[in-house]
Amino acid sequence: MDIKSGYPWWTVSNGLIGAFPPLSADAECEVAVLGAGITGSLVAHALAEAGMDVLMLDRREAGWGSTSASTALLQYEIDTPLTELLERYGESAAAAYVACDEAIDALAGVAASLAEDVGFHACGSLYFASKRRHVAAMKREAEARHSHGLPVEQLDAGAVRERFGIDAPLALWTPHAARIDPYRFTRVMLADLQRRGVRVHDRSAVASWECTPQAVVLTLDDGARVRCRHLVIAAGYESQQWLKHKVAVNHSSYAMVTEPMDPLPMALADNVIWETARPYAYLRATDDGRVLIGGEDDKLDLPAKRDAVLPRKMEKLLKRLEQLAPDRHFKPGFAWAGTFAETADGLPYVGTPPGHDPRVQFVLAYGGNGITYSMIASAMARDAIQGRRHPLDALFGFGRQAG
Repeated sequence: MDIKSGYPWWTVSNGLIGAFPPLSADAECEVAVLGAGITGSLVAHALAEAGMDVLMLDRREAGWGSTSASTALLQYEIDTPLTELLERYGESAAAAYVACDEAIDALAGVAASLAEDVGFHACGSLYFASKRRHVAAMKREAEARHSHGLPVEQLDAGAVRERFGIDAPLALWTPHAARIDPYRFTRVMLADLQRRGVRVHDRSAVASWECTPQAVVLTLDDGARVRCRHLVIAAGYESQQWLKHKVAVNHSSYAMVTEPMDPLPMALADNVIWETARPYAYLRATDDGRVLIGGEDDKLDLPAKRDAVLPRKMEKLLKRLEQLAPDRHFKPGFAWAGTFAETADGLPYVGTPPGHDPRVQFVLAYGGNGITYSMIASAMARDAIQGRRHPLDALFGFGRQAG
C-alpha cells in the first residue's frame, strides 16, 4: 500500500535514526512481530519485558509507514463519545476510556525508559463544541465521564475564550493528555530493543505465512523463512489483507505544520485541541514551536487522488487555523496526508479472529487513538501468548457484540 503523501514533518526533522538490517537468512524465534511501526514496536517492547525471544520484520524502513504520518495526540478521549459506547455495549464500554487514560501514563513510562528524548510532553486536552447544537450532547458526555471517574472540566464560552482564545459555546478540558514524536519514539525504541537482543529487520517483506503443527512459518519475498511459536501481526492498515472479513474502512486524513511561532496561540504549548464537528480538526504543537493542524478527512484511499488534493486540503487547514486564531498570522511549513482506517465503533481489534490459528494475534489499533490503543494492545498480545485472558479481550476482541 502507498499509505502517505507529501512530507510528514517527523521524517523531515529527524531523518533516519538507527539502522536495522534486512533479514538475510532463515531464522527461528519464540514470537515474530510483523510490522516495525509504533504498534509493532510497543508490542515487541512488552514481549521483551516478559523475557520472550522476539524477531521483528517490516517491508519498509522501520517506522516509515503510517507511523511517520501520525499526528500523535495522546488522549483518553475516543472518536466515539463515551455516551455512544455506553448505549452500544453497556457499562462495560467505560473500560475503553479508562484503559486509554491509563495508557497515557504507560506511554510516559516507556518514553522515560529510553536513552534519548522522544518528544513526549504531558499536557491537557481541549474538546470544544463546533456548533451550538452540539452543547447538549457535550454536557451529557461530561456527566458520563464524571460518573466513571474520568478527569474532565466543563468550560463555558467565557472560560474557553479566556484560557484558549477560541470562540466556542462550550468545551470539555482534561488535564491528562500528551503529545509525542511518533517516528522518533519508534526508531529510538527499536534501537533500544535491538541492544536488548530483539532482532529487528526492516526492508524484509513477508510474502506468506502458514501454520503447521510444529510452528508458524513465514516466507519472505527472497525465500528466507522464519519459524516461530507465535505470530503477532501489527502491520497497520495492510494487516487487513490477511483477514477473511474486513473490520475497518480506509479513508485519508491530512495535516500541516506551520513555521515556528513565538508565542504559540490557543495555549498549544500545554494542550492539544480538537472539536465536535465530523470530520474534526485537531491541533497540537511541535517541540520547536510549530502549530500542527490535521483533519479534512475524506473517503479517498487512492494515492494518486490523495496526492492531487493535498494542496487544496492544506489551504483548507490553513483557513481553519486562521478562523480559530484570527489575530495571528500562520506561515505554512510542510503538509502531508495518510491512510486512516476507521472501525464502526471507533474501537480497535485485538486478538485472534474467528477461523484463525490461536497462535496468530492481530493488533489493529485503528482510529484516532491508535497510539494509546497500541499501548493497551501490547499487554493484550503478551497476555494471550502467556495463556492469560486480558480484561479487555471481550470489548476489543473480534467477537464483540453490541449489548
